Amino acid sequence: MAEPDRSPAGLADEFARIFGHRPEGIWAGPGRVNLIGEHTDYNAGYVLPFAIDRQTCVAVARRADRSVRLATMLSPHEVSAAELDEAGPGRPGGRARDWTAYPLGVAWALGEAGVDVPGFEMLVDSTVPVGAGLSSSAALECAAALALAELAGAGLSLPQLAAAGQRAENDVVGAPTGIMDQTASLLGREGAAVFLDCRSGRTETVPLRLEAAGLDCLVIDTKVSHAHADGGYADRRAACERAAALLGVGALRDLAVSDLPAVRRRLDGTAFRRVRHVVTENARVLEAVRLLRGPGPLAVGGVLDAGHASLREDFEVSCPELDLAVEAARAAGAAGARMTGGGFGGCVLALVPHARLAAVSTAVADAFAGRGYAAPEAFTVRPSAGARRLS
Repeated sequence: MAEPDRSPAGLADEFARIFGHRPEGIWAGPGRVNLIGEHTDYNAGYVLPFAIDRQTCVAVARRADRSVRLATMLSPHEVSAAELDEAGPGRPGGRARDWTAYPLGVAWALGEAGVDVPGFEMLVDSTVPVGAGLSSSAALECAAALALAELAGAGLSLPQLAAAGQRAENDVVGAPTGIMDQTASLLGREGAAVFLDCRSGRTETVPLRLEAAGLDCLVIDTKVSHAHADGGYADRRAACERAAALLGVGALRDLAVSDLPAVRRRLDGTAFRRVRHVVTENARVLEAVRLLRGPGPLAVGGVLDAGHASLREDFEVSCPELDLAVEAARAAGAAGARMTGGGFGGCVLALVPHARLAAVSTAVADAFAGRGYAAPEAFTVRPSAGARRLS
């Protein structure tokens, strides 16, 4: 059987086959890799993600009623039906445990923001791996938000669209994530990272200069799937909120590394380690921005290594497969490596010199085979533009 045409034209043709007419447009939202700054966003801290050249595309057309029809190229023979008035927390369309909760949640969140969202038909296709920590959910949310806001004639800013995507994920899907993923997907720039202050919402573009430094960004998908709506992520967020309340600060962002000795005396061992990760991770983001603006990305390798150690030991969101991928990549010549994403599975990000790319990929695959783990998938990504209309 021939492979389906995954181009925008092919998506439009498939939309016409399913729904009987052409879409009004095609929009894309990229996945993201977080260079550094993990579990700091919901603590009002700093993050440094970048959009990648793997994306989710949506073909969309308005309907004359309040009905929604949803289909995906990944399951081309299924069309899901819903009503806009049934989308939202606590309603029949709310907290669905399949992919349709994301566009339905975005439609609800836009409506809550005052947008008169019409009924619509949507066909989805994606090259962002699901459950790998590359934010496939935000890619879909941002593509859907951009499309629905435009078709409704709403003049929302990119930060407002990001907020709608986050609200969909928090309130409808039930995943207590911060604003980082949606911001990266919407505000990404070619060749650069987005330095985001999650308290103020202020963003800056930070050139990565990977090509000039002779580096590739290698993503190693361990194939250990995670889901932010499951308990581990929520437990870590709740622990951070409890610690902030006990310490009398608005958020862990308000603490400095120099405060940690005093903090240690007030918290039990586990709570202190959670706080120490967030505080030192914020410092690592600021250090990475300084290094990128100075000596360049080769100097950031040690920051990535320290970030992974903190996620493994203090925040305890790594797993044996992630740790092995980091160790094997570093031993084979990566300049730095760490898990990226919420943890409990997913991907490792490694900065690898061009000449060592094949060797690092092979070393990781051999290490997994030696432990009897499922084969990982390694691929390079490029810092890319944010969500946009394709046609």
